[in-house]
Amino acid sequence: MENITQIVQIIFADIILSGDNAIIIGMSAASLSPELRKKAIIFGMAIAAGLRILFAAIASYLLAIPGIIFIGGCLLLFVCWRFFLEISPFKTTSKQKTLDQKGYTGSPNKQLISALITITIADVSMSIDNVLAVASIARENTLLLIFGLILAIAFMSLFATIIVKMLTRYSWLKYLGFFFLCYLSLKMLYDGWPEVYHFF
Repeated sequence: MENITQIVQIIFADIILSGDNAIIIGMSAASLSPELRKKAIIFGMAIAAGLRILFAAIASYLLAIPGIIFIGGCLLLFVCWRFFLEISPFKTTSKQKTLDQKGYTGSPNKQLISALITITIADVSMSIDNVLAVASIARENTLLLIFGLILAIAFMSLFATIIVKMLTRYSWLKYLGFFFLCYLSLKMLYDGWPEVYHFF
């Protein structure tokens, strides 16, 4: 019975927390040319999976780092700035000159690398929350922890694909996603502030 309760808790935690990562991957992929979107989602999922495995292995050490949530909030705030520059209607003249014939900035490789950098920075921040939440539910049960990680990756894949389709069809949703990410970063900064305020 205890295992069933833990599984249900992990499923709910993964649905909620994987959605954040999916938004990042989806927004990054939606800004790319159509032929690069699938690559961005696949590579983004691989990065997210790798980080979750790494953080799961060192979860106890992460918990011991003072202000880890605040640090994650700072990273996510930087991601918000990158997205702001991407969706801002005020494009610089120099940037406009680098647009290709389809309206995308830079070469395909530069587009993909830029998106993956954004995804990686965000994943470092958001994977911490996800792994710590699942680890706290699974406790010492390694099988439950693995189940939670695999489920999180599956949810991210599903959500990211749906989000890309929505963002490419309704471009105004990018602004909604941007404000949601700003809210998440500010919430992480607020939650983590009590652990770091004495350093200032």
